Amino acid sequence: MQKVMQMAGNSNSTATANHTAATAAPLALPTDRELVMRVMPLPADSNANGDIFGGWIMAQVDLAGAVLPARIAKGRIATVAVNEFIFKQPVSIGDLLSFYAHVLRVGRTSITVRVEVYAERNPANLRVVKVTEANVTYVAIDRNGQPREIPLA
Repeated sequence: MQKVMQMAGNSNSTATANHTAATAAPLALPTDRELVMRVMPLPADSNANGDIFGGWIMAQVDLAGAVLPARIAKGRIATVAVNEFIFKQPVSIGDLLSFYAHVLRVGRTSITVRVEVYAERNPANLRVVKVTEANVTYVAIDRNGQPREIPLA
C-alpha cells in the first residue's frame, strides 16, 4: 500500500510502472509446482454481479490443498487452519481454473501447503492470470478424529 501511495504521488514513477506492466511477459501456468485440480466455475457458482463467490473458491482451494497432504499422511486428514488467503482478481464464469500446490512444511502431525490458483481466460486470445493464493494447514487424524503422527517417508 505504501508503495502504491508513493507511486501515486509521482507521475513519472506511475508512468514507468504502467509501462513496465504493459511490456512484461504474459503470465504462464507454473511448471515448478504440481497441478492438483482443474475446474471451470458455472453460473450457479456466481453472485449477483456475475463474479464467482469467494466461498466457492475457498472450498475448491481446500479440496485442492488436501491432495498432497493426503498422499504424505497416508490416511485421513482434516483442515485445521487457513493461514493466509488472498483474492488477487475476480473469477468469472467460464474461466478455467488451475490449482497448483506445493508443501511448505511437514510437522509431526500437520502439513502446510501453498495453493496458487490461475485462471485461463478468453481461449481465442488466451490470457493467464493469478487469481488466488493461500496457505492451508492440514492435520493427520486417526479413526476417532484425533491427531496422529505423519508416517516417515
